Formats: sequence, C-alpha cells, structure tokens
Amino acid sequence: MVRQAKAQRMLTHDQIWAALDRLAARAGLSPSGLAKRAGLDPTTFNRSKRVTADGRERWPSTESIAKALAAADASIDSFAKLIDDDGAGDGRSVPLLGFAQAGTSGAFDEAGLPSGKGWTEIALPVTEDGHAFALEISGDALAPVYRDGDIVLVSPGAPVRKGDRVVVRSKAGELTVATLKRRTAKALELEPLDATQAEWTMAAGDVAWIARILWASQ
Repeated sequence: MVRQAKAQRMLTHDQIWAALDRLAARAGLSPSGLAKRAGLDPTTFNRSKRVTADGRERWPSTESIAKALAAADASIDSFAKLIDDDGAGDGRSVPLLGFAQAGTSGAFDEAGLPSGKGWTEIALPVTEDGHAFALEISGDALAPVYRDGDIVLVSPGAPVRKGDRVVVRSKAGELTVATLKRRTAKALELEPLDATQAEWTMAAGDVAWIARILWASQ
C-alpha cells in the first residue's frame, strides 16, 4: 500500500508575526515589552520593522523567536499552536492602529469605531465589546503611565465612570488620553496622566466620542 504524504502548508509572514503578537499578549506584554524581556532591541517586534522601506516583508529570526519563547516561558509546540487562528485561546483579534495615526482624519467613523486604512489586528484579552480596538503608544508623551510600544485596549461600549482612564476624541480630530475626573451634561473634567500637568475641561459640544481603556500591555 502506498501512503500519500500530507500536503505541507506554507507558513506566511502574517501568521508568524500574528503568533508573536499572541505570545506577547499571553504574557501580558506588548510586542515591544516581549522584546525587552527577551533581551532584544525593544523595536525588534514592532510593526514598523515587519516591512522594509521598499515594501519587502521582513521575517523574525529564529534566534529572536527562541529568545521570545524563553522570555514568555513557552515551548515551540505552543508557538506552533499560536500560528493557527484558533491558537489565541484566551484572547481574540481586535483592530490595532498606532496612536499617532489614530489622530489623523478617517481613522474613525462618526460613532468612534475603526474606519479606513492602516488598521491591522492583534490578539488581546477577551472583551465583551465587539467594537473594541487597540492603540499602540508611540513616544513618551503619555509616560510614566504608558510608554513607547505599550498597547491599550479601548472599549467604545464599556460604561465610563469617574476615575477611568479614557481616550477622548474632539470634533477637531485631536486624540487625548486622560483620567476622567467628572462628567456632566455640559463638560468633561479631565486629569492628565502626568500629575505635574494641570487638569482641564472640555465642553461636551466639542467631544466627538469618549471610550474607556480596559487593559494595557506593559
């Protein structure tokens, strides 16, 4: 009897990077945080490093994957499972965009939901909000609470309460991250993440939408 060999499935660039994103999320880290823990350059797994300036796909090295697995206390078998869509286990994919890009026109629709080009996906902890999305922090403008490479999970459908960290988008298109101090029919009173900065008030008529930050990978 002649046995037919199983057809080998080729791994894709997107599958490998998605598995690394899921590995980081399972460890409670951003891709940048996973790279740091693995002793690699913090930008090793950043999205900007996945495609070259001339559009060619850049793959992670076997050495960097091995170090990431050791840092996350994971095996190569578990990594293989993460390559499949069902491998996320305790997470699911949500839209992801860089914080700087999120402030540009067309990144959100009128309801504050992801819209337009530039969005990718990342596996993050489960949320009941089917409209949840993620933003990747760039730079140190939100330090010390959020640093470069951190990812925040934002829920447009979650109730917003006093003391919550929120993302607020003005009708002028400006995106702000702050702590909600008070909300009335006329205004939002916001407290900056940097305690050295002064609190400020935004008129309700100037607010396009406000959404609660549920989780952050750090």
